[in-house]
Amino acid sequence: QVQLVESGGGLVQPGGSLRLSCAASGINFSRFVMGWYRQAPGKQRELVAAITSGGSTNYAGAVNGRFTISRDNTKNTVYLQMNSLNPEDTAVYYCNGNRDVFPINYDYWGQGTQVTVSS
Repeated sequence: QVQLVESGGGLVQPGGSLRLSCAASGINFSRFVMGWYRQAPGKQRELVAAITSGGSTNYAGAVNGRFTISRDNTKNTVYLQMNSLNPEDTAVYYCNGNRDVFPINYDYWGQGTQVTVSS
């Protein structure tokens, strides 16, 4: 059974920081591209950051320079360090694991964790 379990969300003031974690089980974690997505009320889910099995990263423009994605394959965990948070970062943050093994695409999601940036 595949599980992606996020943690670390909460309420933070503008300018503050949070670190999200996503612990994976039931998958060969090191082979998966891991990503963080977010969905704000009334908006579509969007990619925030992703990290490949080899450690290459990419970020959405809105978070580049403020957020850092990393992974620890020994702990089957991916992290999202979020700094200089602003109210526009308020959303439910979802962890995603994705891997193509032709012809099958394996795509898994966590349940989400709420991040609220407010004074």
